[in-house]
Amino acid sequence: MHNTLQNDLDNLDYLLSLTKDKAAAYLTEINEKPVSINNVQVTIPINLPENGIGLEDTIKAFYEQHQDKIVASSGPRYWGFVTGGTTPAAIAGDWLSAVFDQNPQGINGAGDVSANIELQTISWLIQLFGLPSYFKGCFVTGATMSNFTCLAVARQWAGKQKDIDIAREGIKTEIKILTATPHSSAIKSLAMLGLGSNNIITIKTVQGNREAMDTADLEAKLRENKDVPVIVISSGGTVNTVDFDDMQAIADLQKRYPFYWHIDAAFGAFAACSEKYSHLLNGWQFADSITIDCHKWLNVPYDSAIYLVHEKHTALQLQTFQNSNAPYLGDPTTDFSFLNFGPENSRRLRALPAWFALQAYGRNGFRWIVENNVTLANQFSQLLEQKTIFKLTAPTRLNVVCFTVEGEENKSKLASVLEKLKASGKLFISPTSYKGTPCLRAAFVNWRTTEEDILIAIDELIKAS
Repeated sequence: MHNTLQNDLDNLDYLLSLTKDKAAAYLTEINEKPVSINNVQVTIPINLPENGIGLEDTIKAFYEQHQDKIVASSGPRYWGFVTGGTTPAAIAGDWLSAVFDQNPQGINGAGDVSANIELQTISWLIQLFGLPSYFKGCFVTGATMSNFTCLAVARQWAGKQKDIDIAREGIKTEIKILTATPHSSAIKSLAMLGLGSNNIITIKTVQGNREAMDTADLEAKLRENKDVPVIVISSGGTVNTVDFDDMQAIADLQKRYPFYWHIDAAFGAFAACSEKYSHLLNGWQFADSITIDCHKWLNVPYDSAIYLVHEKHTALQLQTFQNSNAPYLGDPTTDFSFLNFGPENSRRLRALPAWFALQAYGRNGFRWIVENNVTLANQFSQLLEQKTIFKLTAPTRLNVVCFTVEGEENKSKLASVLEKLKASGKLFISPTSYKGTPCLRAAFVNWRTTEEDILIAIDELIKAS
């Protein structure tokens, strides 16, 4: 064996302990670590070493060269985008995913049956969300790949309406997409699938300070496009204000009009964990497919999301993703394998961090995380308007607070605030635009966030403004 590899193998216990100590130190100090980067020097490219230095010196080299580029994105005051933290159980599961290094495919093969772990985890998540067991799912990298997978099945459904097998023949029919406030990942998925953003018909939103779909306008557009295959993309929580489309109304429309219904509920799905907020998703069980992101409110490490597809579309899903020219993989209709039902053939055991988290904290643990984050979002909203120059641009409906300052100086003021926050490194929030108004947006999805963090954030915003 190569000498350096042999040395690392001989000292594996010590080296893994060293790695663990480094990780534990980071997590122990995460509340004090900066959440943004300011004036980091660009690393000068170096040549690949001819002779490696071994793991211990590599750990040292990494911290010397790159420690200043690591921000506390899993810390309690990283409120940008919608970024969850990492619970202890999820971290343990993620570490073991790397140790075991499985490629979950089938459930009966002698070489690897880790797919059974994934099936169990999907079943637990379906139970967590209170969805029927006729939904079947799989882990993918994030909401973009989840939307991509679901919309690929939708595309196959659309072709079937015109007796076209799009997976084999390509797109030979017009397909329309109806949506009101889609996430950018859904638009990106449409582009990757060849469906094209120009085929989107924008549905009006409900009057007032809303982002939700006007179902009367949806019905009118469905009537206008009755001769064309239609895919409806609805929002289970919009990204700026967490507004929910009326799922039950859309389900009722599906009884009268033929369309494929996909719900992007990347983080809004977790409202189902709480009896206080589950009504926001009433009717979503009738959808054809659903996107849910786990590295948001489930607080597992990146990259982790699931897609759920109604089992009535199993044949369409198989047509879309099967490895039809690989006889060594077996008959996809009799030998179940995840690689015939999703876009990836090679996958890590992404389900394991979620399995650990669900086993460790259970339904009540995630109910607490959701309800605590919503409570903190409302406290932050109230203090913003009581103690700062900022004003809410929309009601805080769940866990995202969207706010701005009034007046002509709006845009420059917000830019200045963001620069000052970046310099302090104590609070990270995202810029956005809501109905044409420049805004800031704080998303509460981290299990570590406390009332103390709210007070620190308010203080930072006062100083920055």
